[in-house]
Amino acid sequence: MALVMAMAMALSAAAPLSAASAPESFADLVEEVSPAVVDITTTTLIETNTDLQPMVPKGSPFEDFFRDFLDRQGNGAPRPRRSQALGSGFVISEDGYVVTNNHVIDGADEIRVEFADGKVLEATVVGADPVVDIAVLKVEAGAPLPFVSFGDSDTARVGDWVLAVGNPLGQGFSVSAGIVSARSRELNGTYDDFIQTDAAINRGNSGGPLFNMNGEVIGVNTAILSPNGGSIGIGFSMASNVVSKVVDQLISYGETRRGWLGVRIQDITPEIADAMGLEEPRGALVTSVPEGPAREAGIEAGDVIVRFDGQDIADTRELVRVVGYTDAGKAVRVTLLRDGETRTVKVTLGRREEAVGEGGGSRGGEPQASPETGTVLGMELSALSDDLRAQLGLDPGDTGLAIMAVEPDSEAADKGLAPGDVITEAGQQKVASIGAFKERIAAAKEAGRRSILLLVRRDGDPRFVALSLEE
Repeated sequence: MALVMAMAMALSAAAPLSAASAPESFADLVEEVSPAVVDITTTTLIETNTDLQPMVPKGSPFEDFFRDFLDRQGNGAPRPRRSQALGSGFVISEDGYVVTNNHVIDGADEIRVEFADGKVLEATVVGADPVVDIAVLKVEAGAPLPFVSFGDSDTARVGDWVLAVGNPLGQGFSVSAGIVSARSRELNGTYDDFIQTDAAINRGNSGGPLFNMNGEVIGVNTAILSPNGGSIGIGFSMASNVVSKVVDQLISYGETRRGWLGVRIQDITPEIADAMGLEEPRGALVTSVPEGPAREAGIEAGDVIVRFDGQDIADTRELVRVVGYTDAGKAVRVTLLRDGETRTVKVTLGRREEAVGEGGGSRGGEPQASPETGTVLGMELSALSDDLRAQLGLDPGDTGLAIMAVEPDSEAADKGLAPGDVITEAGQQKVASIGAFKERIAAAKEAGRRSILLLVRRDGDPRFVALSLEE
C-alpha cells in the first residue's frame, strides 16, 4: 500500500501544470469598457473633373440638348463630391480626448464621433503622428465622458487573452476575442512595436483598442495581414507603451518631439565583435557622428553604445526606439565601449523632427587608379589622389583607400564591397596607404584577431565590415 501511495505521489509531482481556463464570459469586461469605445466617420471633399465631352456632330439636332445639359452641370468644371471613411477610436479622458489611427482621419474635412449609446459629436484634431499612425481628437460633450486607460504593454505575454473592440466593416459596435499571438512585431516603421493577435480585426477596426483582461488598453488596432482584405487571424496592434508617449506629446504640444542623438549606427555581427575584441555582439556600433548632440558630447565613430539613459542596448533597433521615446532636450548618460574601455558621456538630446540629415556625393562610374595600388584581402586598392577624390565626389582633404576591383569569389564580394567604396579605417585606425593597411592587418593577427574591422564609405554613408584574416 505504501508503495502504491509513493508511486501516486511521484506521478502527481511529475504531472505538467495545467493551463489557465478560458474566461467563462467576456460580458462583464465588455460592459465595463464599451461606453468609451467610439465609431469614427470622416468626410472629405474631393474635387472631380468632368472633362469628358459628348461626341456630337456639329449641326446635329442633339447639339443644343447637350449644350443645355452641360450648362446645368457647370459646363464641365470640377465639382466637389463627398467621400466618407469609417474607423474606430477610444476615449482616454473624461474631458473628451479620443485616440485613433492617423490614417483614419488624415485629410478629413469633417470628423464625427459616435458613442455606443448613439450620441454623435463633432471632433477636432489635436495632433497626429504619421510615423506610428496615431492621432488624438477632442470632443466637447458638456459632461464627463466614460474613458479607458492605457496599460503596460510590456507585461502582455504570448498566449494572454485580449479583446479587440471597434467598428468592423462599418457594421457598428463589435467585439472579438483572441490571444496575443506574438510580440515586438516590426512592419515598416522605425518605431514599430506591434502586438500580433488572432482576435478578428477587419477594416473599420483601425484605431480601436485592444484590451487585456483588466480592461486596460495595451494596443491600438492598426493593420492586418490578409490576401483578401478580411481577417485571417493575423492582426497587429501598436503597443500601448509606444502610443501613450506619442499621445502625451500630441496633447501637450500638438506635435511629436522625439529625442535625437545624432549618430549613424549599425548592428554588431559576431565577425565585427571578434574584430573589435568584444565578448559578445551587443550594442550599437557608431559609424559616423555628424554635427549634433553626440559630437558635442565627445562620441566618436567606432564607439559601441551599450547603455542609454539607464537602459541596456542590445542592437540598433532598440537604440533608435529608446532615443525616440526620450523627450528632446533631456540630458541623458550614454555608456560606450572604446578601445576596450568603458566610458560614460552626458548628452543633451536634440529634436529629431528638426534634425537635418547629411547628403552624400554620388559616384561617377568606376574610379581610375592612382599610382599606388595593391591587392589585399581580395580587393584591388588605390590610395586617394586628387583626381580620384574628384571622381568619387570626395572632399580635397579626405583620406583612405579606394576599392578599384573586387575578386568575385572573395569574402569582400560576399560582404557587398564594390568598386568605388572607400576604406577609411582598418582596425579602428585611419589608413591612407597600402602599407598602413597591411600594418593594421599584421597588428590584428599579432593580437590574435581572426578578422579585421574596416570602416567603409559609399556615397558618403559609412558602415563597418569585418573581413576574415584566416587563410
